[in-house]
Amino acid sequence: MPTPAVLVGVDFGPGSSFDPTLDELALLAQSAGDDPVVRITAKRKAPDAALFVGSGKADEIKAAVQTHQARGVIFDQALSPAQQRNLEQHLGVPVADRTALILDIFAARAQSHEGKLQVELARLQYQATRLVRRWTHLERQTGGIGLRGGPGETQIELDRRMIGERIKSVKARLEKVKKQHATQRRARTKSGTLRVSLVGYTNAGKSTLFNALTKARSFAADQLFATLDTTTRQLWLPELGRTVALSDTVGFIRDLPHKLVEAFRATLQEAADADLLLHVVDAASPLAAEQMAEVERVLEEIGAERTWQSNRPASLTGRRAPTVASALEAKAKKRVVAETSPTRRTTKPTATKKARSGASRSPKAPSRAASARSRSSPARPPRAARPTPRRRPR
Repeated sequence: MPTPAVLVGVDFGPGSSFDPTLDELALLAQSAGDDPVVRITAKRKAPDAALFVGSGKADEIKAAVQTHQARGVIFDQALSPAQQRNLEQHLGVPVADRTALILDIFAARAQSHEGKLQVELARLQYQATRLVRRWTHLERQTGGIGLRGGPGETQIELDRRMIGERIKSVKARLEKVKKQHATQRRARTKSGTLRVSLVGYTNAGKSTLFNALTKARSFAADQLFATLDTTTRQLWLPELGRTVALSDTVGFIRDLPHKLVEAFRATLQEAADADLLLHVVDAASPLAAEQMAEVERVLEEIGAERTWQSNRPASLTGRRAPTVASALEAKAKKRVVAETSPTRRTTKPTATKKARSGASRSPKAPSRAASARSRSSPARPPRAARPTPRRRPR
């Protein structure tokens, strides 16, 4: 049964990302299993340090929670740990921000081992900053000499240490996954396969287009973040007479947390290393231009701006739209340049190589002058070794 929740969005003026309808936040809440019962918006010059929305708006949200019997409040912006704690105490229900909501969706949708590791890393990094003043039942003792540093401080430090050790372990396991992906990408590069990645805003139709082109059976649904794991299939192009590797990647969204992008670096690397990026856009969306700009920003953040700038569509720059044939031609030129460029040998031959090279060569025959000198001049007697002087005892 969906959990009734109250949605809250705050407009901080120009320069801030604000959705007056809160439609995207409602879709996120529905994807996480919540039921938005009421939407509340506010306008402020700056966020309140204690309650983020101020005491008056907080009382309005509390009244809405009691009227609709909501079991949670979801904010469209990111909250600090202190603001989240104060709002939970004031409203009497759990409070979540946009980052926590996206993390919950990712945790529910992750299927592969790599996806689960990346979601766990992002959640651990998010929880590491939320331990302050959470242990109210284990407050530090006060009142006399030797009583400071009680069980409350010990419990918080223990949790921080456990989270830190777990983060190190997950990062080490993700490094192994990155090495495996790098090996697979090198194999595709050596084979000369063109790599094409589908990128775009979440729920824009990338998985549907991927299934239609490759006849795959990847999960596709009208919901946000239906795909979290990269899927690659071979696509035969009869016009070119060859196959290309087509990849379906995770979708992007507005205000995507930076820590989440860092955690999913291994998955997003597929788009960064692609030879051609196909940007899928939902033309029926009224926010299509903003969604395209957000996708470009994330592509630049993950290091795919070179591929994106060189293959930008004509509708944005006024140039000729890129084709698979042009991408193949560009990749062939790069390969020819790499093969024809002279490479300087920087490593010295080892002793084994020197011995092999010396053994393979035939010894040179002595010249006539050298043989005549050896017959005419008598052999020199061996030089006597000089005796080692003894040290006198002192």
